[in-house]
Amino acid sequence: MNSSGKQAAALALHRFGFGPAGDSINAIATDPRGALLADLERPSAGELAVDLPSSAQAARAVYDFQAERRAQQKLELRVEKTAATDGEAQAMSDFAKTALPDAASGPKQPPLPQQLLLNEAKARFDAAAAADIGFVERLVWFWSNHFCVSADKIVGMAGPYEREAIRPHVLGRFNELLQAVESHPAMLFYLDNVESMGADSIGGINGDKGLNENLARETLELHTLGVRSGYTQVDVTSFARMLTGWTWVSPSEPDHGGEFIFNKHLHEPGAQTVLGKSYPDTGFDQGRAVLADLARHPATAQHIAQQLAAHFIADEPPPSLVDKLTKTFKDSDGHLKEVASTLINAEESWSPQRQKLKSPAVWIAAVLRLTGTQATIPIGLVMNAQATLGEPLWRPPAPNGFSDSEAAWIDGVPRRLDIANVFAGRVPAVNPLALLEASLGPLASSETRETVARAETRRQALALLVMTPEFLRS
Repeated sequence: MNSSGKQAAALALHRFGFGPAGDSINAIATDPRGALLADLERPSAGELAVDLPSSAQAARAVYDFQAERRAQQKLELRVEKTAATDGEAQAMSDFAKTALPDAASGPKQPPLPQQLLLNEAKARFDAAAAADIGFVERLVWFWSNHFCVSADKIVGMAGPYEREAIRPHVLGRFNELLQAVESHPAMLFYLDNVESMGADSIGGINGDKGLNENLARETLELHTLGVRSGYTQVDVTSFARMLTGWTWVSPSEPDHGGEFIFNKHLHEPGAQTVLGKSYPDTGFDQGRAVLADLARHPATAQHIAQQLAAHFIADEPPPSLVDKLTKTFKDSDGHLKEVASTLINAEESWSPQRQKLKSPAVWIAAVLRLTGTQATIPIGLVMNAQATLGEPLWRPPAPNGFSDSEAAWIDGVPRRLDIANVFAGRVPAVNPLALLEASLGPLASSETRETVARAETRRQALALLVMTPEFLRS
């Protein structure tokens, strides 16, 4: 096995996955590109076989939990205000504990909304740690950030949204992914479309709420065409009217709460024009028709190509690579597996110069994967580490998601050493130099090898290893 094959294998695992694990460098050294392409062909690639609540089930569970907690607080307040004797107070307190046992019981585990989030996070990190290659999982993370929602606004749905809207379509047509994302209740709630109504709709005439343009604007600006791509404010408003009625069933409804519904009483009647094309009023299908055209727009192809290349290759990717990805996107009608294959087959993607700084989340996943500590480090600690480094899971600062650029993360690199020390303390007995070979192989410089070899303790050696420039970059 020649060193150039091992070097390409190590590069492939760091650049397109979450870094090596075990003997993965040697395992793919004979054909690194082929291994990445094979990852795209796995049956059900990207999907998770987990027993977790659907987004609608989670929304209802969170609603019930919060309703019970509010009721408990009111009962406790009633005890304080109305109890005339100690006996009455005790009786009222006992009643409250009986009526709402879950809300009244001690905090033996995290509150239900947080537990739902932890369970989803564990499934996500388990998938990254267990992946043979990790390319498809990285694509899932990319698209989840591109089409982000926030657990700060809709805590129960953030994880299920990724499983339901992103994962099944991550290697399919972009139009299918786009339709699934924009009609998902998590996105509709996150971007305030659940209560948007046309001025001339039945709801608009009878109610006191109006049009909300957030979903339409972010779909055009962030999800498809990109900024400065030729659309106008008139297009945003027209598109927003077409998306009225895209809403959900209130989570308070016990059987179907949290599910998508098209409410024709909220939908603005009449034809609308977007980007110079007129769309007749076909109800729900009116908005879907615009999404289908946006998915096939040349500006969308360029925007997605630029984003993908910037995520995996360089903050300022080679224009020739962006052109190749754009062409494949157009020629394949947005077939994302073919676009991903073009990314792997392009010579520009294999530059030995490693220009990308791993984001906090990808770096943490790489550390867990390398050290085999996914099963021993509590997921709460993992999430706290990610938040400490400025990239809290499913909590982006804005609808454009977390930044892919080095400038966003470089100042926080020193803080990673504290995380590295904590994680290194949980690694079972292992030879740090052997782990260096498994993680970096021929990518490791002589300086890096000397730094790890001279460490005073095994823990220090492991922490220094994951803080080396070769491990920090992809």
